[in-house]
Amino acid sequence: MSAFFNFTSLIRLTVLSICTITYIKRHFPSLIGRSNKGMSSIFYKATVIGERLSPYVALMCLFFAVEMFLSFFY
Repeated sequence: MSAFFNFTSLIRLTVLSICTITYIKRHFPSLIGRSNKGMSSIFYKATVIGERLSPYVALMCLFFAVEMFLSFFY
């Protein structure tokens, strides 16, 4: 099943991409700039979400990790 048809998978994909893009922005700041148009502007918005809401994004990552860990036992 595709991640677009399963809501939980879509949320996981979104959180994972926010974390990844924020990590790339911190290590390679010239790749993602605010003046770009198109897909780069979406990446810039994801970095803003990742930087400003980092405690909530981290909590979502922990929640998904615990949920995935517990799914092995059920």
